Amino acid sequence: MVTSEGLSGSPPAQAAKQHGVTSPISVAGPTEADIRRSLELEKFLVDAGLYETSEETQKREEVLSQIDQIVKDWVKQLTHQRGYSDQMVQDANAVIFTFGSYRLGVHGPGADIDTLCVGPSYVNREEDFFIILHDILADMEDVTELQPVPDAHVPVMKFKMKGISVDLLYASISVLVVQQDLDISHGSVLYSVDEQTVRSLNGCRVADQILRLVPNVEHFRTTLRCLKFWAKRRGVYSNVTGFLGGVNWALLVARVCQLYPNANPSMLVSRFFRVYTQWRWPNPVMLCSIEEDDLGIPVWDPRKNPRDRLHHMPIITPAYPCMNSSYNVSTSTLRVMMEQFQNGNKICEDIDLNKAQWSSLFEPYLFFETYKNYLQVDIIAADADDLLSWKGWVESRLRQLTLMIERDTNGMLQCHPYPTDYVDSSKQSSHCAFFMGLQRKEGVSVQEGQQFDIRATVDEFRHSVNMYMFWKPGMEIFVSHVRRRQLPSFVLPDGYKRSRPARLMSQQQADKISRREECGVNSTDRRLKRKRSSEEMADLKTSRPEKRASVSPQRTESVSPECSSRSSRTSLVSSVEDNSEVLPTGNVNSIIATNAERTPDNKNDVNEVVRRNSFDNLSIASNKDKSVSTRELSSMSGITCHTELCEEVQRDTGSNGGSDSQCSSLGEVLDVNPELLLDNGCIDIGFQDVTEELKPNVAIGIFLKAREGVNAESTQKLSLTSTA
Repeated sequence: MVTSEGLSGSPPAQAAKQHGVTSPISVAGPTEADIRRSLELEKFLVDAGLYETSEETQKREEVLSQIDQIVKDWVKQLTHQRGYSDQMVQDANAVIFTFGSYRLGVHGPGADIDTLCVGPSYVNREEDFFIILHDILADMEDVTELQPVPDAHVPVMKFKMKGISVDLLYASISVLVVQQDLDISHGSVLYSVDEQTVRSLNGCRVADQILRLVPNVEHFRTTLRCLKFWAKRRGVYSNVTGFLGGVNWALLVARVCQLYPNANPSMLVSRFFRVYTQWRWPNPVMLCSIEEDDLGIPVWDPRKNPRDRLHHMPIITPAYPCMNSSYNVSTSTLRVMMEQFQNGNKICEDIDLNKAQWSSLFEPYLFFETYKNYLQVDIIAADADDLLSWKGWVESRLRQLTLMIERDTNGMLQCHPYPTDYVDSSKQSSHCAFFMGLQRKEGVSVQEGQQFDIRATVDEFRHSVNMYMFWKPGMEIFVSHVRRRQLPSFVLPDGYKRSRPARLMSQQQADKISRREECGVNSTDRRLKRKRSSEEMADLKTSRPEKRASVSPQRTESVSPECSSRSSRTSLVSSVEDNSEVLPTGNVNSIIATNAERTPDNKNDVNEVVRRNSFDNLSIASNKDKSVSTRELSSMSGITCHTELCEEVQRDTGSNGGSDSQCSSLGEVLDVNPELLLDNGCIDIGFQDVTEELKPNVAIGIFLKAREGVNAESTQKLSLTSTA
C-alpha cells in the first residue's frame, strides 16, 4: 500500500502489508546463512522420505476418482429407492472434496487422504452413510480395514482403498440436487444443517482459507511439513489423544508466516519455536478476525460462552463459524507440548549458531525413559478386524481418561498419553496397548501417606468405553500400572530394556574413574562397605518403622541405601519447586530502543501483537469491552515481552538483549546427580542399579480396580514415589 505524498515532496513510503490481525513482527528477508540453512533443511526432509513419488501421486488421484464414482452411484441408488422421479434420479449427485494435508499440499508417502462427501438433504448420515454406504464399501475387494467412527466429534469412516488410507466424512446440505461446481466456501452451504455437518464442512473451508491467508504458500508448505515431522518424532502429533492434529499445526505455522512474511523456511522453523515458547496460553491464535453471521451459528467467544473459557490452548479456525480446533488439549498435554517447544527452541538456537545440525531437532522422544510410572491400557479383540474398530474407539476415549484423572485428583496427578500403540506379537489373540506416563504435579510438596485413589476413575472410563455401539464378544480392555523397570519388552527398542543408570555411567565415565582413583578405595572394599551398611540397616529396621531413613554410625564415609534415597528425593522436590514453569522475560523497551534506527515502527508492531491477541480485543467484542489498561493488556498478551521475538532484529544491529532462561522439564530433573548417592562420590553400576529398587519414605498410592474376570493377583496397590 502506497501512502500519500507529504508537503515536503519526499517519495511515498512503502508500508508493510498486514497479514492477519496484527502487523508483522519483522519484514526482514533471509541472509545468505538463512538460505544455506533452508537448503540443508529441504535436503534433510527429502532424505527423510517426506515427499511421495509421482507414481504415488497418480495412485491417489485414481483412488479419489473411484470414491467419487462410488458416492455418486450410492446417492442415485437411494434416490431411486425412495420413489423420486426419473429426472431426480438422473440429476442426483454427490461431490467429493479434499482437505487436511492433501489439500494443503504437505502430504507424504503413506499419509491418508481427508475427504468430504457432500450429498443432498434426503440422504442422512446415521443410516444411509454409516450403514448402506458402509456395506457397499465392505463388499469391495479394493477396500480393507473399514472402520466406522460415528460417535466421534466429527463422524468419520476410515478405510484403505488400494492401500491408500482414506478418512471419509459426510455432509448433507439443504438442497435436493448437489451441483458439481458447488462452492463450498459460500455461506449458503451452512443453511439449516446440524452441528456435526457444520464441523464436517469446516475442514474444507478452513483449508482453503489458510492458503488464502499465508503470504507465501511454498514457504508455508515446507515449514509445515517440517513441523509435522518434528511433532510426530516428539510424540505430540495426535488430536485424538489431546495433542495437536494436522489442522492445528497448520494454523500455528500459518500465524508465524503472517508475523514473518518474508522469512524463508529455516527462519520460520526457528521463529515458530521462539513465538510459541513465549506464547501465553490460553490467549488465542487467530489468522483473521472472528466474524459473526446472520445464520446464528455460535462462534468461539469466551465472554459469551462459558465453555470456551475452559479451553487451554485455543487455536481458532479462520472460516465461519470460527471454532477452537484444539478443544482436546488438556492441562497435562499442554504441559508436555510446552516442554517440547522449549526443547525445540534451544536446538534451533544452536542451529542458528552452527552448533547443531537439523538432524538433532528430529531426535525421537524417549518416552519410556522419561517417567518412573506408567498406565498400560491393553486392548484385546477376537480377530484383527474387530481389533481395528475396537482400538479406534478406545483411542478416541483415552483423552477422557486423562481428563478424568486430572478432575478426580484436582490436577495433582499429571498424565502424559503417548499417541503410539504397541503390539505384543507373542499373544495368541489380537492385541495392542497404549501407555500413559504418570507423575505428580511439579512444585507441590507431598505429605506423608498422601494417596490418589483412581479406582472409581478407571471404572468410569471402562464403563464409557463399553458403551461402544459396535461392541462384539471378545472385545476387552484392561488397565494396569507398571513401573519403568517393569515395562514389557515389546515397547522397547530391539525387545530389551535400556538401563538409565548405564546410560548415565557412559556419559560420566571419565569423571567417575578419576574420583575412584582419588578415593583410593578398590571395588572389593566398596562391596564390603555396602554389605556391612546393609546388615546394620537391617538390624535397625527391627526397632524402627518401615521406610524410615537410617545411617550406619560406624561407617561415616558411606550412606545407607534408604538414606541415599531420601536425599535424592529431597533434592528432586527442591529442584522441581525451584524450576517451576517461568516464561523467559526481558525489557522489551530497551530492545526496541536499541534497534530504533533500523525498525522505527517495531515498538508499535509489538504493542499491536500484544493488543490484538488479548481476550478483550477480539473483533466481536463490544466497544465497552475495549477500555483496557496497559497493565491488563500486558497480562493478557499472547506473547511475553517479545524479548526473543525480536532477536532477529538484535542480530542485525549487534545488540544482545533478551533472556535465555528455560523451563526445566521433569525428565531432566529425574536423573538425580549420582554424586549425591555417596559422600565421597565413588559409585559403580551395581550400586546405582539398587536405587531403582529402593522403597520410598513418602509414597503417593494409586489404586486400580481390575476388570471383572481378572485374577485376584492382578488387582494390586499401585504406588508413585515422590520422585515419580
